Amino acid sequence: MAKILNLARLERKLRRLPKLVVDNIRSEMEAVADDIVAMMKNLVPVESGALRESIGWTWGKAPKGSMVLATAKASLGADLTITIYAGNDEAYWARWVEFGTAPHINKGLYAGSQNPGTRAQPFFYVSWRANKKPAKRAIRKATRNAARAVAAGK
Repeated sequence: MAKILNLARLERKLRRLPKLVVDNIRSEMEAVADDIVAMMKNLVPVESGALRESIGWTWGKAPKGSMVLATAKASLGADLTITIYAGNDEAYWARWVEFGTAPHINKGLYAGSQNPGTRAQPFFYVSWRANKKPAKRAIRKATRNAARAVAAGK
């Protein structure tokens, strides 16, 4: 039978690991979300500025009426659900700007007139695709650094 030296010290380090990992991942997820949101705000076409101001991120669910880019979840015993979004009840046209609209016949006030549609002006998913790999890398690095810090006794 083998005897494990410093077992109590090892157990203390292992108990400390989840909190440190969660804290590191949370701060890294916030930094990555800030980068993605900044890129989206730089790419979005601006008329009134309402759509640009509606772009953001939050922990948990996005505001009502928004277009959700990504919801990242981690299961480390803590709720690490971050949501990046664009649009809201006032700036509801985020989808139309991102994907464009097809030509169609108008209804309502201008019933019967031809609408030529709009071309897509992507700002939303291109920002995510450009930042997805660096985001995953940054979160993996945060996890590794937390484990190393605990192992080093810091």
